[in-house]
Amino acid sequence: MEHLIALVGNQNCGKTTLFNQLTGSNQHVGNFPGVTVEKKMGTMKRHKDITIVDLPGIYSLTPYTSEEIVTTDFLLKDRPELIIDIIDATNIERNLYLTLQMMELNIPMVIALNMMDEVVGSGNSIDVSGLSEALGIPVYPISASKGDGIIDLVNQVNAMVKNRPPVHHVDFCSGEIHRAIHAIRHLIEDHTDRLRLPNRYVVTRLIEGNDRLEQELGLTDEECHIIHHIVEEMEKNLQTDREAAVVDMRYNYIEKVCQQCVFKEGETNEQIRSEKIDKLLTNKYLAIPIFIGIMFLIFYLTFSVIGGPLQELLEGGIDQFNQMLSGLLQTWQVNDLLQSLIIDGICSGVGSVLSFMPIIVVLFFFLSLLEDSGYMARIAFVMDKFLRKLGLSGRSFVPMLIGFGCSVPAIMATRTLSSERDRKMTIVLTPFLSCSAKLPIYGMITAAFFSEKAALVMITIYCIGIFVAILSGLLLKSTVLKGEPVPFVLELPAYRIPSYKSVLMHMWEKAKDFIKKAFTIIFIASMVIWFLQSFSWNLTLVADSSNSILASIGNFVAPIFKPMGFDDWRASTALITGITAKESVVSTLTVLLGSDNSMMLSQMLQTIFTPQSAFAFLVFTVLYMPCVAAFAATKKELGSLKEALYCALFQTGTAYVVSLVVYQLSSLMM
Repeated sequence: MEHLIALVGNQNCGKTTLFNQLTGSNQHVGNFPGVTVEKKMGTMKRHKDITIVDLPGIYSLTPYTSEEIVTTDFLLKDRPELIIDIIDATNIERNLYLTLQMMELNIPMVIALNMMDEVVGSGNSIDVSGLSEALGIPVYPISASKGDGIIDLVNQVNAMVKNRPPVHHVDFCSGEIHRAIHAIRHLIEDHTDRLRLPNRYVVTRLIEGNDRLEQELGLTDEECHIIHHIVEEMEKNLQTDREAAVVDMRYNYIEKVCQQCVFKEGETNEQIRSEKIDKLLTNKYLAIPIFIGIMFLIFYLTFSVIGGPLQELLEGGIDQFNQMLSGLLQTWQVNDLLQSLIIDGICSGVGSVLSFMPIIVVLFFFLSLLEDSGYMARIAFVMDKFLRKLGLSGRSFVPMLIGFGCSVPAIMATRTLSSERDRKMTIVLTPFLSCSAKLPIYGMITAAFFSEKAALVMITIYCIGIFVAILSGLLLKSTVLKGEPVPFVLELPAYRIPSYKSVLMHMWEKAKDFIKKAFTIIFIASMVIWFLQSFSWNLTLVADSSNSILASIGNFVAPIFKPMGFDDWRASTALITGITAKESVVSTLTVLLGSDNSMMLSQMLQTIFTPQSAFAFLVFTVLYMPCVAAFAATKKELGSLKEALYCALFQTGTAYVVSLVVYQLSSLMM
């Protein structure tokens, strides 16, 4: 029998680290049905009958954002057998608010009190047994990053799903709100029993004010009138509004519990250290230059010091494999046409893309370090003031930051934005920020034309994307998307040493996704490109690819790009195939140029590009419409094919203008 467990907690509480500790590599990622919020599931190590669902990090079960809606709906409708509530022990007062809300759901719980090593290390302490008694919930102190206490937690979880203990109820209300809760509780009891909803949770939501819930319960007009009268009397006697009354009720109990169980001598060492570091990294004048410097260093290490040499090693291995395979095919006397398809089409196309995997993995290693350390949250905070000038809040920086990895989840992440205007603008601007799929293109062009200045070219390309996003934001703000951004509130987590398991897991996920794309989309695209460049319109084999179907298509499009310096049909064809997946640009050029290795590819590229046109080509690939998958995500989020097409046209038109300006200016300077 399979047991379903929910892992719930605030953002930045170590939830992902704990999930990785509990599941290891036994996990997969998808989306919740009907929404684009990420859904992570995994089977618990050594307990294959236990499935853990890693729910989005939230602060409350009062559903406003898509993450809160997803988590609340999952807990209410899917009814997991157990909730693992992970709490940041260094911020226990804030974390317990969500805990009290989940206690109303009538689902067994166990608390994982994370980061206890930091609490103890700072001279503070928490009475774990006292906390457990006050809440009526088993509490286990852990350090997810170090693996401390995980075994005890797993044993407790396993025992609870096997034995199914009854839920212990703690009544933490008093006074006027106590009377209101219990009066409404008896009034709606039949309705909640009929719908199998937790009575206490429903009552507090009704007190807070929820018309949709009243309709779902099927309350009569008389019952609604009685509830409203009870709430009005409560507000009158407490001299506060209904929502504040519920919040005060919970925080009063939290304060009482913390007074009994939490003993603080001062801030934790991590908090003190974070404050000192923030004086530099969030400095009004130094924050942005430091961020740019860090990214420059990352690009330098990725392309020149670590990723570049690893790429050469992998490329050498791929070349040896291709030679061995070619020899075997000749020995077996395989048909020449089939040999060409396998070696010149599939192996060259897929191999050319695969050779860039070390660069992508190394880059995301460094980005994972920045994210897990808590630095990326600071950048969102620093960027808030700047983004407001574009008509956006710092909250938009989060999906934009995701966009540096992949535009698809970045576009999906805009659902967390409460403002429809902010969502639309973020969706339009995010694809201007270079995603990881474009890295093979950058690597190919820089190796051919700018090998000695790779890091500088890379940071310039990224800066151009950011600069264009800024100008586009200002344009949209003053034209079709007028309005003011919503307020931005962000918790800054303490700086912490990243978990090596979490970083390695992130790298593995990126490598796996890259390999999957290489052997699916790129594999198919390489075969299609080979076929189109090997045959004419009457389906006869051509000796010269310039007489092929692909050449005629490319020649038809090529004049459009002549003002930018790359009017060769092979370059324009590569841009067209890049719409399927940006990595296809590399595989297409590799196949069309008949290159066996990176050195030959670099030499052949120099026959169709100049340094100026090559850089303009780079600029265009950064800015023009993203891949088909990103376009589909845009259509889904905007809810309109017409608006998605407008986005694609705006992005491609912007790419054309900027690329043209870059080429013309660079030509004048040379």
